[in-house]
Amino acid sequence: MRKPYPRGGFRRRQFLAGAAALPALAVLHVSAAESKAARDPKALDGTLGIPGPYPGRVIEVRNPALIKDGVKDRAAVKATVARGMQELTGADDAVEAWRTLFEPGDVVGIKMNPVGNPLANTSSELMLEVIEGLKSAGVKLGDIFVFERYKKEFLAAGMHKAVPEGVWWGGLTPEDDPTQLQIQWPGDDPVAGYDPDEFVTMELIHHGHDPKDDRNLRSHLGLLVTRRVNKLVLLPVLKDHGSAGVTGALKNMSHGLVNNVARSHSTPDTNVCNQFIPQVVSHPILRRKCVLQILDGIRGVFQKGPFGRDPGFLWDHKALFFATDPVALDHVEW
Repeated sequence: MRKPYPRGGFRRRQFLAGAAALPALAVLHVSAAESKAARDPKALDGTLGIPGPYPGRVIEVRNPALIKDGVKDRAAVKATVARGMQELTGADDAVEAWRTLFEPGDVVGIKMNPVGNPLANTSSELMLEVIEGLKSAGVKLGDIFVFERYKKEFLAAGMHKAVPEGVWWGGLTPEDDPTQLQIQWPGDDPVAGYDPDEFVTMELIHHGHDPKDDRNLRSHLGLLVTRRVNKLVLLPVLKDHGSAGVTGALKNMSHGLVNNVARSHSTPDTNVCNQFIPQVVSHPILRRKCVLQILDGIRGVFQKGPFGRDPGFLWDHKALFFATDPVALDHVEW
């Protein structure tokens, strides 16, 4: 097991200054265009969230038993998660570690990442151990939601097959929506939909979309995120990304918890992930509710990401990374 990574030379303000690098794409701060949380001075109260109680701390736990011949080992994942949580929190045992961040009455979302299907998704074994950890902290199965932005991708990766009975699962976007602008769907799916009152506004339009349509300027947070859960555990994957460089903790949040994300890299000339990612992640609700990051580094993608289709661009890293600070985690991933 490696020691916690230091902060190094990468400063949080340097990353969050990404928006300032592109003044023509500045956030609109007109009062009528601001989300409710953005106008609430108490929105960031509390010690959990970003950067959380362990700013700058990243724990990497390597375990050669995590994967062999393409098969992941549940027992090895269990031991690795326990070790990582203890090292992150300083707790004497895994149960105490989980209770440091979670408690009875919490309603928790577990954000998966299926984009690396079929070879580099968030491991179901990791998801199951997170659920076990939450249970040990007193969180009820019926208060746990396992989800992804697109239900179609969640299903295609077969993630629903591993979700225990009693745990909710689904996608913020339950059906195909080529425009990425729809925020409501009929029915009573507790995972689906986006909040009309909580969004991030940028003067950034998807290629071919109407700049006079205000919807094209907004990325709305999922209703699950804003109204149904009070904490989020995020499980990104160790992957390359053609536009963002890497797709780790921050991009898993910025492009997985809101709609209208393709505008950040819709053409080679409009690749502004360096602005889109920090502006979305800076939303007060995300900063408050994103409590724990566990990067799945059991298998990584070093080229042609974020997809995991070509075995020639994958390697077995055999590690999990733990943090409450996504900026520090992505620094280590880079």
